[in-house]
Amino acid sequence: MIVPSSLLWAVPFFGLLLTIACAPLLAPRHWHRHYPVWTALWSLAFLVPAAGLDRPGAALDALIETALLQYLPFILLLGALFAVAGGLRVTGVPRGGPAVNTALLAIGGILASFVGTTGAAMLMIRPLIRANRHRRHAAHIIIFLILLVANVGGALTPLGDPPIFLGFLAGVPFLWTLTHLWAPTLLVAGGLLASFYLVDHHFLRRGGRNDPAVLPEIEKLGLDGGVNLLLFALIIAAVLLRAVWPMAPVLSFRRVHWDLAAIISDALLLAAAALSLAVTPRETRRRNDFAWGPMIEVAILFAGIFITIIPVMAMIAAGPSGPAALLFARLTNGGVPNDPLFYWVTGLLSAVLDNAPTYLVFFGFAGGDAARLTAEFPRTLAAISAAAAFFGALTYTGNAPNLLIKRLAEQHGIAMPHFFAYIGWAMACLLPWLLLAQFIFFR
Repeated sequence: MIVPSSLLWAVPFFGLLLTIACAPLLAPRHWHRHYPVWTALWSLAFLVPAAGLDRPGAALDALIETALLQYLPFILLLGALFAVAGGLRVTGVPRGGPAVNTALLAIGGILASFVGTTGAAMLMIRPLIRANRHRRHAAHIIIFLILLVANVGGALTPLGDPPIFLGFLAGVPFLWTLTHLWAPTLLVAGGLLASFYLVDHHFLRRGGRNDPAVLPEIEKLGLDGGVNLLLFALIIAAVLLRAVWPMAPVLSFRRVHWDLAAIISDALLLAAAALSLAVTPRETRRRNDFAWGPMIEVAILFAGIFITIIPVMAMIAAGPSGPAALLFARLTNGGVPNDPLFYWVTGLLSAVLDNAPTYLVFFGFAGGDAARLTAEFPRTLAAISAAAAFFGALTYTGNAPNLLIKRLAEQHGIAMPHFFAYIGWAMACLLPWLLLAQFIFFR
């Protein structure tokens, strides 16, 4: 295992994030053509010195473990949800306005905890785009889709958000988050919906209508590609399989072990995507403007993020004796977790790192024993869970669906804000509700 001794090992990770943030703004053509090259360069900036300076094989072991046990199931789940949701098309969406858009976002937020944040976002983004084709200003609608459907809405069950699912795998009961996070989730989600209604009404009053000829087509209310609903069930079964069918490893790559349940789960995810592509009518996907471009870009960028995050997570996992010792020394007071600090540190790191491994690190630092945490420190576990699920919305890279939604919206001609402008939007719209949630529930 790689054990970084200096904060310099974090340079490739933050360099990649800074490149993702700035390059599309400063050199958009160059970035869209060469983003795989930049991702590879930052990945090699970690891998080359790690291979040369660390003990023999440690860098390779870390890379295999990350690729096989973290990145592969992550990207297969994301790709399966993208393919299956792309085969579903809601027809007959009414003309978009503040009330209609708010209702659609509320539906998506509810669905997120049952079909996953990625699945719900991919299902709702196209009806929202189609319903608002007559609007000049539509970027704010997609921003709130990211905030609510792709993040906050998935906090209630392990099926919703990857961090919550990792807690389930670690022993947290399936319904624990529903019973302990329903109130903060309702507060934050309700606040976002109220904020959206006011913002959408403001943009509409400012003359947000396009040429009247550019209107959503009139269709009978319905659902095309309904067979994909069964494939959503297959995806859910594949995810649950990892937890309900623990098995001994059957394959080993160096020091990394791969068990049969994980292999079957990954195969089922791949099968769900392949079946969706095979059985969904081509016309349905064509009318959805379905294309793999956004998914390919997200897969490449997150490959780099998963690689360069290896030393960052190792530094955090080193705990009080590691490079981040000052941070960890402040997380407890006399052996008792500081709940507000766990909330904010977990949340802010989830906003810039991937929220799933961030959740695991702070779950471990809080004790790592699900039975003890749920019995003795339920508020600490709730703070970690809520922060990982909510704060991932603050940046495009805080949660994988965020970047996917941005690319899909841009593919449909919506000019999304750049990296830092999005952060400004997210902080203005979401941060007040995060502050209120902390004040009420995690003091």
